[in-house]
Amino acid sequence: MSTQTLYDGHIVKLELQDGKWEVVRHADAVTVLVLNEAGEMLLVRQSRRAVGAVTVEAPAGLIDDGETPEAAARRELQEEAGLDADMTLLTRFYSSPGFCDEHLFVFEAKNPRESRLPMDEDEDIEVLWMKPQSVLDGLRDGSLVGSATTVTAALYGVLRLGGGA
Repeated sequence: MSTQTLYDGHIVKLELQDGKWEVVRHADAVTVLVLNEAGEMLLVRQSRRAVGAVTVEAPAGLIDDGETPEAAARRELQEEAGLDADMTLLTRFYSSPGFCDEHLFVFEAKNPRESRLPMDEDEDIEVLWMKPQSVLDGLRDGSLVGSATTVTAALYGVLRLGGGA
């Protein structure tokens, strides 16, 4: 197999394999599912340049070099929502394996407590609490724009709560 690097940036690397397969090498990432005592799911609303839209997502972010997925999940939750918690890995999957090697780790946060880290300079985030079923309904009817992290977290929340409406 021949591999040619077409671009090598901070977050992604684009390769051309065997002259026809475009492959994106992407940093691994985490997302965090937090449910409060009322069964509401923690979400963040933020502008996403890549899709030119404001999305509603579970807190998420990249795993830094040398950082474990759990440490990254805790850091992202502290930066985006001002919370720390006990983390349990729910699942992991490839976000788009047809062209990208990004591995996404999904954690559930239990026993949340206040603990804020500064947000990244380029982040403008609004914290929301929503019922998981409302999130799924909004994704279905188009009133919310989400991501794989949102869908995964909302599905888990609905299944865990037996409806969560």
